[in-house]
Amino acid sequence: MKKMIYLLLCFVVVFGMTGCGNNTDTAKNGEISNEDVATDKEDITIVLDWTPNTNHTGIFVAQANGYFEEAGLNVEVVQPPEDGATTLVASGKAQFGVGFQDYLAPAFVGEEKLPITAVAAVVQHNTSGIISRAGEGMDKPKGLEGKKYATWDLEVEKETIRNVMAVDGGDFERVELIPSTVTDEVSALQSKSVDAIWIFYGWAGVACEIAGLETDYFEFADINPVFDYYTPVIIGNNEWMEKNPETAKAFMAALSKGYNFAADNPKEAADILLEAAPELKSNSELVYASQEYLAKEYIADADKWGVFDAERWAAFYNWLNENNLLEEKIDPEFGFTNEYLAE
Repeated sequence: MKKMIYLLLCFVVVFGMTGCGNNTDTAKNGEISNEDVATDKEDITIVLDWTPNTNHTGIFVAQANGYFEEAGLNVEVVQPPEDGATTLVASGKAQFGVGFQDYLAPAFVGEEKLPITAVAAVVQHNTSGIISRAGEGMDKPKGLEGKKYATWDLEVEKETIRNVMAVDGGDFERVELIPSTVTDEVSALQSKSVDAIWIFYGWAGVACEIAGLETDYFEFADINPVFDYYTPVIIGNNEWMEKNPETAKAFMAALSKGYNFAADNPKEAADILLEAAPELKSNSELVYASQEYLAKEYIADADKWGVFDAERWAAFYNWLNENNLLEEKIDPEFGFTNEYLAE
């Protein structure tokens, strides 16, 4: 129970995705449909980490463009229940899901490791960092001294900021930590209730641009390469994948086609996302702009979509070990594979 509570609370990296909507016809709150489907296709469920957003576009593209169907698959997309996407995949109630390397770390320690593996990187690099109002000195980590930072009071979170501040010659102890209640980064910065917020630029940063709010921003990975970990990722259930390797590869090949399409055709991909998640239409300008931003991030400098670099994966877990940020040491090479990716 302690591990599961920690897993659910640790490093809530979805904070940059708030405001994305509620339910869609294709993504229902953790409820897997029992409707009979008159087909001989393999049934697969993939559970999102949050409400539909541009991190998920490739999934909806693969569904809308028939890539799953061409692969002989009947794929249902669902939103996570209260106990999270990770636990749903680990229990076998969903074969695949969306997770995060940092968020998964507690699941990979102890005698009862959760039976899940990361099988693809949704984007190649960590695009999260600290955003603040422009011109107030927070364009670099040291500038956070004496400023109000919205914190979740998590050890990994605080240690990350402490690290990048130290690299920049700053002192984390001089940051004013404000308990985070941020649901709208633009409003929080404009109201000056906080000075700095940890975001994913592809959503919250783009939202600030659209709102005309001038900001300063730095990414953790630019300060210390150890923070260039994988977030978000596609995870799979180990037992199911071991028993159904060809089906797992077929699913990943179709998913790869979806994300490649989204990388090459951001406007058309955004159209598909908006059709799948109509509650996003009130934020359609943000969806199109976010999709344009992420189109360059899905593959970036990698040879193909989804591939993991073993050294980058291990570097972050080694950092967790060195700073004693888990209940016990984690195997830095554990928890990911490239074997199911399309050739």
